[in-house]
Amino acid sequence: MDITIRRARDEELDAIGELTAQVYLGDGLLDFGDSDPYLTTLRDARRRAAEAELLVAADAASDEVLGAVAFAVYGGGYAELARPGEGEFRMLAVRPQSRRRGAAEALVRACLDRGRALGLRRIVISSQQSMTAAHRLYERLGFVRAPERDWSPIAKSDLTLWAFTVEL
Repeated sequence: MDITIRRARDEELDAIGELTAQVYLGDGLLDFGDSDPYLTTLRDARRRAAEAELLVAADAASDEVLGAVAFAVYGGGYAELARPGEGEFRMLAVRPQSRRRGAAEALVRACLDRGRALGLRRIVISSQQSMTAAHRLYERLGFVRAPERDWSPIAKSDLTLWAFTVEL
């Protein structure tokens, strides 16, 4: 594989935050576009790195960051759905020009491996209903829908995030 998974470096954090924000904007995942308040959270990779494990997929030859994901465990500042014995990953983003190289799959597998290394029993994630390509990847890696854990991050909103789980 021509991709390396590693922790994000301090000098990369601002660029990773902007990459994540631009991917969400470009993929139409923000209801309010450029004025969406979630953009502040997406851009704050420094906080993610402090409160979770911020992993990157980097080109093995150039070390260019192709994508990133935040891995969190129950009780951590970035865990939204995880219960005791569970982990989750959030804000998975891959540059559009770097897609179809396996970066997203490598990042998800790294999260699964990290969960196993920590002795977790399950990984739980949230996904927007429109993210069908991501759903295919998750299902291929053993995730199953967990509709009983679907939720809305915005009160009084039509946005419902679908939950998926995988047993480790």
